[in-house]
Amino acid sequence: MEKYYVVKYSGPFGFIKPWTAVRDSETFSQQFLTPSIVEGIEKKLFPELLGEVGIKKISRYRLNYLGIDIQQERTWAKGGFQFAKEKESYKTNLGILKRGVLLSPNLYLAFSNYEDAKVAFVQNICLCRNEDILLPEELLEISSEGFNGIDGFELVSSDNEKGFKVGHNRFDNAKEMFGELIVSGNPIRECE
Repeated sequence: MEKYYVVKYSGPFGFIKPWTAVRDSETFSQQFLTPSIVEGIEKKLFPELLGEVGIKKISRYRLNYLGIDIQQERTWAKGGFQFAKEKESYKTNLGILKRGVLLSPNLYLAFSNYEDAKVAFVQNICLCRNEDILLPEELLEISSEGFNGIDGFELVSSDNEKGFKVGHNRFDNAKEMFGELIVSGNPIRECE
């Protein structure tokens, strides 16, 4: 039976922007990590992998959360704030976006090597935005069956015949990414 060394990360909130949402006025967080997001997290944890393509050390992951909260964000077009007076009223390039943000996400990163898990356990990570900081909470040694018992979402990479398109890989010449979504238990936790 395969054994994993799992680092559990947690934080107050997180937002994973879906690749289809460019500037939608209302966007809910994606509930899984794409292969390029996992690779980006891995490169942050192990900078020696920056020159390599592909996921080398993270074997699997699982993501769960408490709920989704709508937050508003004020934004403006590239180039900064501008305004003009037209027909007795002022026009600006300001806009309001609504984001459905994950509350209290837990991310479990599974490694097959204990030394890699130890390196990851002393670092923080971000889901996608710099303000989505997750801190290491615990380091677990569990079997693959035990890992399968962790409630949450996990996207398993696949070819385009088996999965759905999840975006373009920024680490691999914008190659299309596909995956199959695994939902284990109830990914939306009860209040702790």
